[in-house]
Amino acid sequence: MFEDFYGNAHVTAALAHMLEHGRLAQTLLFSGAEGLGKATLARRLAARILPDPARIELDDLSLPANLDIVASREKLAPDKRNDDPLLFASHPDFVTFAPDGPLRQISIQQTRLLKERAQFLPNKGKRRVFLIDHVDRANDQAANSLLKTLEEPPPHLILILTAENAYDLLPTIRSRAVPFQFAPLSKEEMTAFGKARKLEHLERRLALAAGSPGLALSIDLEDYDRRRAAMLVLLKVAAGAAPFSAWVPVSEAIGRTKSEKLELHLKVLYDLLRDLLLIREGTGDLRNVDIRPELDALAARMPFPWIRKAVGQVDEIARLLRRNIQKSIALDSLIAQLRAA
Repeated sequence: MFEDFYGNAHVTAALAHMLEHGRLAQTLLFSGAEGLGKATLARRLAARILPDPARIELDDLSLPANLDIVASREKLAPDKRNDDPLLFASHPDFVTFAPDGPLRQISIQQTRLLKERAQFLPNKGKRRVFLIDHVDRANDQAANSLLKTLEEPPPHLILILTAENAYDLLPTIRSRAVPFQFAPLSKEEMTAFGKARKLEHLERRLALAAGSPGLALSIDLEDYDRRRAAMLVLLKVAAGAAPFSAWVPVSEAIGRTKSEKLELHLKVLYDLLRDLLLIREGTGDLRNVDIRPELDALAARMPFPWIRKAVGQVDEIARLLRRNIQKSIALDSLIAQLRAA
């Protein structure tokens, strides 16, 4: 029923059952890690219930043209973004609302526009489908505005919400949606996906993707290696395996790159800390197996309490991301705290 979709058969089977019996819920919540296909399945589902579905896939946010649109809006002044809220609507009855601006948030202007457009009758057929991608990035005002639409949705409207963690949402939003939890794909499913897409460097992509087909497809290995080299220096300095002077040029280089987001470095740092913990515990598949000797040497210097503290400090930086903190200052502070530990 959902062509070219891999994994999470329990979700696709439940949706297929709803469609077969004409009992599709008006509000669906797809939650799970990035890249598991939540928005993809939302488009596949819309294609099953809307006429002329071919144009729906043009709203795939991973397409280069759409990525360029999202990136270009970061440079706009806030008032210009507010006057023209971000949405994608290649199909007249399928609308995607995506995080906008440098902080990648769902704004109050977007949810107000959603409420206004929700009242429009379908252009063709009996349904309209709205996808609110990363609804967990809605600020408080936007979330409360969205709640008004969820409380009394028009009978023709299907709302699909995606979030990495459903419990980051207001309880009142969760209670009005039928939840579907997406899980990472198995090794067999990931291998089938990678072979079907004819991915280069398949083994390494699958190791780094950790069950996420979207990540396996989109990861730029050259960019990843560059960020990983920087985060390895950070960990070596933080653990006392290298002097602070080794970090200075790396910190300056990160600070100079305006387009390089701190969030991307933190994701790599999480991967490295995970691998170091697995090495110490002697179990599990590493994501960075190609640099195992370096990781072995680092793990020998890092007791479990130190790794736990490091993860906690990275969590704290991640919580501050929406406040637009400076990259180099945040990472310099992380090193200082971990060296003190």
